[in-house]
Amino acid sequence: ELMTGYTMLRNGGVGNGGQPWVLRWSSRIRLTWLSFTLFIILVFFPLIAHYYLTTIDDADDAGKRIFGPRTGNELCEVKHVQDLCRIRESVSEELLQLEAKRQELNSEIAKLNLKIEACKKSIDNAKQDLLQLKNVISQTEHSYKELMAQNQPKLSLPIRLLPDKDDATFPLPKSNRNCRLHNCFDYSRCPLTSGFPVYVYNSDDYPFGSSLDPLIKQAFEATVRTNVYVTENANIACVYIILVGEMQEPVMPKPTELEQQLHSLPYWRTDGHNHLIINLSRKSETQNFIYNISTGRAMVAQSTFYDAQYRPGFDIVVSPLVHAMSEPNFLEIPPQVPVKRKYLFSFQGEKIESLRSSLQEVRSFEEEIEGNAPADYDDRIITTLKAVQDSKLDFVLVEFTCKNQPKASLPTEWALCGERDDRLELLKLSTFALIITPGDTRLVISAGCTMRLFEALEVGAIPVVLGEQVQLPYNDVIRWNEAALIIPKPRITEVHFLLRSISDNDLLAMRRQGRFLWETYFSTSDNVFSTVLAIIRTRIQIPAAPIREEPAVEIPHRSGKAAGTDPNMADNGDLDLGPVETEPPYASPKYLRNFTLTAMDIYRNWNSAPGPFHLFPYTPFDPVLPSEAKFLGSGTGFRPIGGGAGGSGKEFQAALGGNVPREQFTVVMLTYEREEVLMNSLERLNGLPYLNKVVVVWNSPKLPSEDLLWPDIGVPIMVVRTEKNSLNNRFLPWDEIDTEAILSIDDDAHLRHDEIMFGFRVWREARDRIVGFPGRYHAWDIPHQSWLYNSNYSCELSMVLTGAAFFHKYYAYLYSYVMPQAIRDMVDEYINCEDIAMNFLVSHLTRKPPIKVTSRWTFRCPGCPQALSHDDSHFHERHKCINFFVKVYGYMPLLYTQFRVDSVLFKTRLPHDKTKCFKFI
Repeated sequence: ELMTGYTMLRNGGVGNGGQPWVLRWSSRIRLTWLSFTLFIILVFFPLIAHYYLTTIDDADDAGKRIFGPRTGNELCEVKHVQDLCRIRESVSEELLQLEAKRQELNSEIAKLNLKIEACKKSIDNAKQDLLQLKNVISQTEHSYKELMAQNQPKLSLPIRLLPDKDDATFPLPKSNRNCRLHNCFDYSRCPLTSGFPVYVYNSDDYPFGSSLDPLIKQAFEATVRTNVYVTENANIACVYIILVGEMQEPVMPKPTELEQQLHSLPYWRTDGHNHLIINLSRKSETQNFIYNISTGRAMVAQSTFYDAQYRPGFDIVVSPLVHAMSEPNFLEIPPQVPVKRKYLFSFQGEKIESLRSSLQEVRSFEEEIEGNAPADYDDRIITTLKAVQDSKLDFVLVEFTCKNQPKASLPTEWALCGERDDRLELLKLSTFALIITPGDTRLVISAGCTMRLFEALEVGAIPVVLGEQVQLPYNDVIRWNEAALIIPKPRITEVHFLLRSISDNDLLAMRRQGRFLWETYFSTSDNVFSTVLAIIRTRIQIPAAPIREEPAVEIPHRSGKAAGTDPNMADNGDLDLGPVETEPPYASPKYLRNFTLTAMDIYRNWNSAPGPFHLFPYTPFDPVLPSEAKFLGSGTGFRPIGGGAGGSGKEFQAALGGNVPREQFTVVMLTYEREEVLMNSLERLNGLPYLNKVVVVWNSPKLPSEDLLWPDIGVPIMVVRTEKNSLNNRFLPWDEIDTEAILSIDDDAHLRHDEIMFGFRVWREARDRIVGFPGRYHAWDIPHQSWLYNSNYSCELSMVLTGAAFFHKYYAYLYSYVMPQAIRDMVDEYINCEDIAMNFLVSHLTRKPPIKVTSRWTFRCPGCPQALSHDDSHFHERHKCINFFVKVYGYMPLLYTQFRVDSVLFKTRLPHDKTKCFKFI
């Protein structure tokens, strides 16, 4: 139709039916309106809708909202919607209940897990306790079998026998000059278990006391006050001592008066048995006034004896008391090296025949001696020595006439020349010092000879004694041939050849032994008095008093904190050095040779070294060796546990091995106000095999924190309080140390268990040496002509630092009580060098270097606070220490070594049930 209309319009307004043009116009209007309407609907209606949707819901009245959300109640007005809501609420409630039950079940599971862990821990503890009980039972069975094998019943101490005060029934010898211990000494007053009590008379209570030399009397009284054997109860005393000399010449009593005063002593008992008369000499011209006195059965100790007066094995030749009230100054003593000095030998003296002798006052010596006097070789000696001096083959100095007035002397005795200081200066330049005994061989020893011997030993001149008949001081207990040459006078023509033939090593050994003898027996009044008592005690076979131990004052502390597990401790590599079973703390066996030592070992020596003589300070010559006696009482007949089972495989690592396999060690740890570092170090010891105890030396005046909880490492931890802050406290022989082996360790040293166990095994093979980890060495500084301390890495060492080292407790006694006090004073002054001092001491005693184990050089824990060794002055102080210690000892005792002990696994074919072995190289 549209097409028809359109055709009609084009044809002039006439179409089919004859419709006019108006119709055509109206059709166009409808089309335009339709298009406009569609435009309005598609454009404006979305805009209006958007407006209402964004603005109408902002109305304050909730009831006017048109498109906003409605509440649940409104939605639930419809019935089926309400049912859905009820279902939703029911499901939500059930879900909440299930969640609560799940949480409750999780809580119960956690509690059960805790109970399971507690049960597991209880089972482990019970297993550990069971293992310890098994070990205790095994040890008890072993001890029982050992006692049964010994078949030695326990004996009670003998009943103390005390004779009456006036026991006149003691059998008399034919003559007092025939006195020996068996006929002039009352053993009943000295039981083996008596402890050797000694009563000392107070000389001031008797008239002759006012005539004594004031210095000697003062020194003697000071020594008596500190001696462990002296008692104030005279009724229980074994020996009674009276000091009668040295007397001053103007006020000296007559021999008859002195004899009456001695016989009137309250405990003299008619004949003076068990008495000791001491006549000390401070000068070379000491009188022999006791020769004219009847001493009965009393023993005599002095520096001058005639053959008819001296009773071997009964009387005692003592050294002169030169340093009466003063300690020797080690800095003034010349060094022991170089071995050879300016003069090969020297002698100064003058022989005076006409001096008055005290023994000629009452009775003539010649009247009591039958036969003619022996030949006098002194003229031949003078001629020979002058010929050697004139030959100028060697530098020698001999003078037979004093430049000044000679000292007083006995007939036929060579008098000393000059003052003491002048004589010492000459001896410092002499390799040998000649000592010519008196021409009258019936004078077995004189104060002048002992004075020459004292001065020669003091400055390191080797004594050459011409006259084999001489009785040198303490000759029945000292091997003088190790420190001096004793040559018969007829061999005077061979002396020069003999002295030239001695090697430097022998010269140094003799000089070192002479220095030791002088320091031990001659140097002070304490040494002289202690030696005299020790000789008597050894003769009657009474054991020495035990050396005192340092009492440990424990600091109360709380323990119970479970020690953690350090992963570094668990990682021991391929080495498993611990035992299969953990032993409870086991102390080293006690020393069991107290009553046999004095009878068997009087003359034993240890390589001419001071060590064995100082086990007991009051028995200077009791030779007990840590490498032999070991404080173990070995020889009890038991078969070592684990010993003799072979050294390979599983058995080797399961047992400690060796001849004494049942052994543990004590850790001694020095600390100073570093609680956190200390706790970490203690925790690292948890589970360490063969650990007996840990002794923490608390070096600070400030006590540990009260709330500090100490770790439980399975062994006792003893915290010891010290009197002062001193590094010497590290080496005190604490009475809480029950083992021979001591592991000295710093609180910041970091060692693995396998390293510690390896070091312990090595130490057991070298018990007399320091065995440790950090090595150091000393070096000679040529430009400054002094010694240096060096800590650089090196294939050679001479020291092992005691911040991580094993050593024998024996050396703790020597360091604290025997080593010269000057060394300990320097350690306190610098707060440094205690480890160097211990290395000096052990090397001096053993003449062996220390042993380093493993290749590690440092053992400090990472992150620990800075230590004293990090101070800039640390090494400078150590240089000074080494040079000072060399002056004290007189030589450099440290020895170099390239020996190091490492554990190397054998790569050999072994059965599957055998573990790898390791060797020492």
